[in-house]
Amino acid sequence: MIFTFDKALVREPSRSVVRGLSSQTGPRPSYDGIANEHAMYVRTLEECGLSVEILPPLEEFPDSVFVEDPALVFGDAAILLRPGAETRLGEASVLEPDLRRRFKRVLSLHGGFADGGDILRTPEGMYIGLSSRTDQRGAENLGELLRSLGLKSRIVRTPADTLHLKSDCSLVADDQVLCTEALARSEIFDGFRKLVVPRKEQRAANALRLNDTVLIGEDFPLTLELLRSQGHEVRTLPVREIGRIDAGLSCMSLRWNTREQTR
Repeated sequence: MIFTFDKALVREPSRSVVRGLSSQTGPRPSYDGIANEHAMYVRTLEECGLSVEILPPLEEFPDSVFVEDPALVFGDAAILLRPGAETRLGEASVLEPDLRRRFKRVLSLHGGFADGGDILRTPEGMYIGLSSRTDQRGAENLGELLRSLGLKSRIVRTPADTLHLKSDCSLVADDQVLCTEALARSEIFDGFRKLVVPRKEQRAANALRLNDTVLIGEDFPLTLELLRSQGHEVRTLPVREIGRIDAGLSCMSLRWNTREQTR
């Protein structure tokens, strides 16, 4: 059920996306490059069996294309989060009407900060990673909201210098996690089978499984072979431009299964 999706919500990148937050020192991305990669991402979601709705761009929020960070969604419910970057804090209120039109219940996080990029769903419950964008208070408050929906959660600490928990990992099977060496050394995923990405392909740890397919960036051939050796169906996507503003594959969409019911 964790990997079964039939709906997705994305936001068209704005022209201002080139000014998005970035921890990198290299060249800034081009708008056309990001727009092309985003369009291919949307097509791939559709080819994986999801019906995709595209929200209009928000010029006042350069990072709003990363629609996963201000919200968490399930089959019949959603939680509005509080992104930890000051320039992104207003994104949740703009997204709220769109979520209320699509979900029976919409809850809101009050107090603290939590980014969707720090929240990983597993068969054991939701892992909430503490990072520079998600703090203890936000994680604890989010845990209370999840409990009200009948969902378990666990607060974990991400490795030093990690932007988000899911920058360093992704669940690719119920008991198997793709992760960086730093995360593999931690105790976060004890009990899971760990696939460790090669050191020169660290960004490949942010993969995205949709139904029976795992999506990864096209610049990670060693990780591609690693996943295929485990029997996974894998598709690659260009993420070179959008990766210049710290993007991964999971952050560009909100995904849910309309048949899932929360408490």
